[in-house]
Amino acid sequence: MKTTILFAGQGSQRPGMGRDFYEKYEGFREVFDMLPQSQRRIAFEGPAEELADTVNTQPIMTAFALGVYRLLEDAGMRPDAAAGLSLGEYSALCASGVFTEKQAIELVTFRAEAMAEAARGVDCKMTAILGLDRDTVADCCRIATAKGRVEIANFNCPGQIVIAGEGPAVDMTGELATSKGARRCLPLKVSGPFHTSFMEPAGEKLKERFARETLGKMDFPVYFNCVGRPLNECETVVDMLVRQVSNSVYFEDTIRNMAAAGIDNALEIGPGKALSGFVRKTDGSIRIMTIDTAEDMENVLTVMRGE
Repeated sequence: MKTTILFAGQGSQRPGMGRDFYEKYEGFREVFDMLPQSQRRIAFEGPAEELADTVNTQPIMTAFALGVYRLLEDAGMRPDAAAGLSLGEYSALCASGVFTEKQAIELVTFRAEAMAEAARGVDCKMTAILGLDRDTVADCCRIATAKGRVEIANFNCPGQIVIAGEGPAVDMTGELATSKGARRCLPLKVSGPFHTSFMEPAGEKLKERFARETLGKMDFPVYFNCVGRPLNECETVVDMLVRQVSNSVYFEDTIRNMAAAGIDNALEIGPGKALSGFVRKTDGSIRIMTIDTAEDMENVLTVMRGE
């Protein structure tokens, strides 16, 4: 039996996240207190608009994920692999030993600011297209470039592909997708065209920042967003993280490759259960549990103890 940890990405946040963990677990508090008091307040109380701001979402989500993982690690968990959706990749790398907790939170804070700067002034949109295959969505994007830049940002699971770019081009892609049989085109509440070429300036800033960082050794494989697999001998963690911000996220490929490598159990660290849905739609043979609340944590610990 092989287990992977999956760390949620931006979009899963909600006001109140982490409050029950903070009140119950000292280990979680130690990690969450690495955030400034203002961000702890936003996490616990909102408003949702402030929590959804990239510069708040990314460090708060990371502190939540690492606080929960601290509890699992203290209970004796050592996964066989890990992955994260977009910013969740930093939590996966921290869990594997590449970053310290403080370092991961500081890096995603820097990343959020760089991404927000890259998005400034862009009339951008992101839309999830449901019910079409990759090639059809790619064709729609290609045609819609007549209205501006639009690219595929995420391959989440079969039949769920996210596009991003300039508003008119994203709208045209959605219209074309609908005409080709898409079940639904769902606009997403985001503050930038993430995982597109618009983010290349953010990637350059990250590259400069990583040149000043000391990275640890990876204790178990991390499956990287932009390739859907672990590193090969010609790649580095920094290469992958620089590419990640401006390249598509291949989460469906990640799940398929994990299953092929013998992963049969997955544990999603939320908030939310989005990744669990992606796993079930991609490979139903993988059993999955989710930690979203302190009650979920107790249930997982009970399973770990074999009770």
